Amino acid sequence: MSVVEQINRRESTAFSIELLPPLKGKGVERLYADLEQLLAFEPSFVNITTHRSEYVYRELENGLFERRRLYSRPGTVAVAAAIHNKYGLTVVPHVICSGFTRESTEYELLDLQFLGITDLLVLRGDKAKDESIFKPETGGHAYAIQLQRQINDFNEGIFVDGSEMIKTKTPFHYGVACYPEKHEEAPNMESDLYWLKQKQDAGAEYAVTQLFYDNEKYFSFVKRAREAGITMPLIPGLKPFKKLSQLTVVPKTFKVDLPPLLASEALKLKTDEEARALGIEWCVEQCKELIKSGVPCLHFYTIGAVDSVKAIAEQIY
Repeated sequence: MSVVEQINRRESTAFSIELLPPLKGKGVERLYADLEQLLAFEPSFVNITTHRSEYVYRELENGLFERRRLYSRPGTVAVAAAIHNKYGLTVVPHVICSGFTRESTEYELLDLQFLGITDLLVLRGDKAKDESIFKPETGGHAYAIQLQRQINDFNEGIFVDGSEMIKTKTPFHYGVACYPEKHEEAPNMESDLYWLKQKQDAGAEYAVTQLFYDNEKYFSFVKRAREAGITMPLIPGLKPFKKLSQLTVVPKTFKVDLPPLLASEALKLKTDEEARALGIEWCVEQCKELIKSGVPCLHFYTIGAVDSVKAIAEQIY
């Protein structure tokens, strides 16, 4: 059952989470432990993030430098398969443009197909650390909608070189990202909504938002999206902050605003424990208001905050 089918069949607001694959060499046991803290809340689906490779430079004995690709968090497909097989959960690996060619994407799709994983989140992905603007790989995609079209072709039995394969009986279903406070590279919200509508028309079945702390921004975004003809579910993405430093780092990193009341309360904080308590309290109130408004699902970014997400879920589910 696809993600959108799962959330549509529920009479109450669904619960879902996003997990980060472990760093290379760290093993998967900690990830399992984190997930098991949240199983009691019956997540409808579990997203698994994907991170692009980065170039590193190693000095050779002759004084020259060798450029090599390095993946610091390999295993998105393997982690998704492990969770799917171990817990029987619907898993949603991220499939991204960043760092991938069309051919490497095709092999990833083939691997997922063989593993019986048919739900994806389709994203452009972040630019490389040394880039001022996003640059696709040679032979790769510059935009998520181009990646959608490749997946659509794959579902129809067409490889990237134009040759044909046996059309799959279990096509991929996918969602995309959306931004209540607009994507940082979009010139305005109208442009952002235009492209979200194009992604819907190209086959996206739902969209998950960037994290936000001001529900009014989300409600305004949904209203404008509906007026623009976007009918797919728009799932709110939430992440409770838990450290003092995050109160400045998160808005800067994710290009989101803190509402005045939250910013005012944050100024009173003196310790990380106080920040964690406020993060939980604020997110609980966000969730209650969002559930009351009838959102189909609450999606939690759990990275570094599993204990906080558990505390929140205990109060709302």
